[in-house]
Amino acid sequence: MSADPDVYQKQGFGHAVAPKAPYALLIIDFVTGFADPLTFGGGNIAPAIECTRGLLDAARERGWPIVHTRVVYQDDSADANIFALKVPPILALREDAPQSQIVPQLQPASGELVLRKIHPSAFFGSSLASWLSQRGVQTLLIAGCTTSGCVRASVVDAMCHGFRPLVVTDCVGDRSLQAHEANLFDMEQKYATLMPRDAALHATEAAHGVPA
Repeated sequence: MSADPDVYQKQGFGHAVAPKAPYALLIIDFVTGFADPLTFGGGNIAPAIECTRGLLDAARERGWPIVHTRVVYQDDSADANIFALKVPPILALREDAPQSQIVPQLQPASGELVLRKIHPSAFFGSSLASWLSQRGVQTLLIAGCTTSGCVRASVVDAMCHGFRPLVVTDCVGDRSLQAHEANLFDMEQKYATLMPRDAALHATEAAHGVPA
């Protein structure tokens, strides 16, 4: 059975929420393991990584707070959780494991927060919400993978913490394109604003009153 998209409009979902300054950028789990189709990658993750390069450059030029996340478990797996029970190979993502290192194209710069996590959401059990609040952030642009997993979980938690999530659609990816598309649709109806990279950068300039 296929859902009728019109039912969302009839019931009042999908209301537009405009970006509002100040902004920050969250790049979720673009590590080598998720870039590799033989590990956790595949689908459209590789193109999303390439598109995020320009997004990261623009965020740096504009002086936005920037956060990168990595999945990192203890070497002895003492912090194994239910996520690891569902996906046991995730425990291989340890501090020094090659698969857990941020991809070369998106290496963090000085002053950018690198957040280690063991849950899908970048917010759960972390200081991310307070770190963003301290910097006055209103709108959180989100890139990363996977769309149906850690991106979605972080989007929901961002909204719950009072931030305006802006999912940059060509900068998020999933090993399953079907899951990618379904979750983008659902997030747009319930939790976030969705824009491709260039439109997002234009909108955030316009919100500052800067000509695009």
